Amino acid sequence: MGDENILTAVNTGTADDRYDSSGDKHILVALDETDSSTRALLYVADFLGGYQGIRVTLLRIIPEPSEDFFDDRIARAQWIKVQYDKSIKVLEIYREVLVHSGFGSNNVDIKVNIMNCSSIAKSILEIQKKRGCCTVVVGRRAISRKEEFIFGSTTSKMLHTEKKCALWVVE
Repeated sequence: MGDENILTAVNTGTADDRYDSSGDKHILVALDETDSSTRALLYVADFLGGYQGIRVTLLRIIPEPSEDFFDDRIARAQWIKVQYDKSIKVLEIYREVLVHSGFGSNNVDIKVNIMNCSSIAKSILEIQKKRGCCTVVVGRRAISRKEEFIFGSTTSKMLHTEKKCALWVVE
């Protein structure tokens, strides 16, 4: 895969982005590298593992870095590939956790999106809408009120954004 094709391969929406009208309840679990994401995943495994009719998408969004952060396009493409590969490995491990908790292996999908996004929260909800997920699960990091006010919080933004789904916030 050429350097220029890396972004195209991970950014292009495919047919699997659309909800598959199988009748299953579709849950989107948005994950990153934090402990709170791991807790959210384990909650889903414990709470829903073994139930039939549930489809899960494990999602990792990596904000696309500006070209200004790198010396050249090759360095940028290499960084993106490393982040993508690392995310796939982690999501595969999380997928196995869900399968071992009772989810069917064909009912757990993984998706890594490397995208230019001004808001992770907005991007998660766009993917939720595109995939037709009835529930979004996120972990909540322990940050102070001051930090949340200054930097914002993905969870807080999601809570205060109009959405047409349930939102589970796991502490």
